[in-house]
Amino acid sequence: MNKPRLLGRTRSRQTFKLPKTKSKNMKTRVLFLCLALIFSGTQVFAQLSKKEKKEWKKKAKEYAKNPANFKTFVEAKQTADSQVNTLTTQVNQLKSSVSDKDAKIAELEDQISRMRGDLTSAKAELAKLNEAPTKNSMDFSKGVVFKVQIGAFKNKDLSKYFENNPNFGGEVANGEQKLTIGIFRDYWEADTFKKYMREMGVSDAWIVPYRDGQRVEIKDVLEGVVDGKAPTKKPAK
Repeated sequence: MNKPRLLGRTRSRQTFKLPKTKSKNMKTRVLFLCLALIFSGTQVFAQLSKKEKKEWKKKAKEYAKNPANFKTFVEAKQTADSQVNTLTTQVNQLKSSVSDKDAKIAELEDQISRMRGDLTSAKAELAKLNEAPTKNSMDFSKGVVFKVQIGAFKNKDLSKYFENNPNFGGEVANGEQKLTIGIFRDYWEADTFKKYMREMGVSDAWIVPYRDGQRVEIKDVLEGVVDGKAPTKKPAK
């Protein structure tokens, strides 16, 4: 059998060339693009001398003639711009971190300053406490106190029992030794104790006041107290 023949003609390869006008326009555009990329965002080109401008124009023409080099230049510029942006972001982050640390340092310094002030005040208070005499809550030699006298006796000396026992005491006046029991800062506590003594059979129990260790009249120390009302007793349950 005869093989079928392939119809059609074999077309020879043809090389198409751009018209000279279009090629020239393309080169011009590439040239301007090179110049724009080289000097974009700067005022360097305006500040160059004529010689420098001429040299850069020459370089731009070389890029226009060699698109591969121009492509490499553009990619390198893009990479550099990206790196610049990255570094700028990192710098801003570092500035923010430094600012936060500065604020924290200022806060800590303020706390230290306050602590130093508190320490100074505490030292001053401690110095005052060291200088001030220690107050004894059992020292009834100063101020006003009340005792309950339970009797006055002749020819009876019980003074040996007075030492180191503030709740039991006495004094000699007009040949009699007057005995007291209990010692109170509050008049009404002394009055309650006096009543207990009377209920126990000490009918002569009565309150005697002292100021700075000296016996005084009750009217001299109880202005507004004796005339006042005694504390209300709670009813027994």
